[in-house]
Amino acid sequence: MNSFVLISGCSGGGKSTLLSALQERGYPGIQEPGRRIVQEQLRKGGTALPWLDMKAFLEEAVKTAQADYLNAPRDGHWTFFDRGLLDAAAALQELSGEPVLEPLSSTCPYHPLVFLTPPWPEIYTADPERRHGMQAALHEYERLERIYPLLGYKVCVLPKTTVENRADFVLRCLEQK
Repeated sequence: MNSFVLISGCSGGGKSTLLSALQERGYPGIQEPGRRIVQEQLRKGGTALPWLDMKAFLEEAVKTAQADYLNAPRDGHWTFFDRGLLDAAAALQELSGEPVLEPLSSTCPYHPLVFLTPPWPEIYTADPERRHGMQAALHEYERLERIYPLLGYKVCVLPKTTVENRADFVLRCLEQK
């Protein structure tokens, strides 16, 4: 069984916080490609930013996520991805109409159970790296909620609870598989 586990879902829903909690418990974690790209582009004055050139941003996100996938630890333990290749590919495919999602999903599979953070307006915050509003986050969530089952993944929506409870929930679900 594939040990690469995706944590996906709504922007601002607590994915990065959950990843940090799982890392504190000793699990390897891969940070969200999009946020790393935004940080790098802002640092170097680049334009591959979602609010300047969405297509360039998504193409960079696909490349970064592919590299993350190929370089992730393969030691049999759970490795958690804050977003991943399929999130970026789904967004790029929707934007460009290019059929990038299916080929990537078959060559870079993840664990069959994908965890989605639901929309959670009470904790959503914009910041210099997340400039879109809740409406854009909801659209993104709906796309992911629709895409993952079409690719053969089972979606598990995370409960709106403390990060510790969420981490326990994820690990319990994975142990049951």
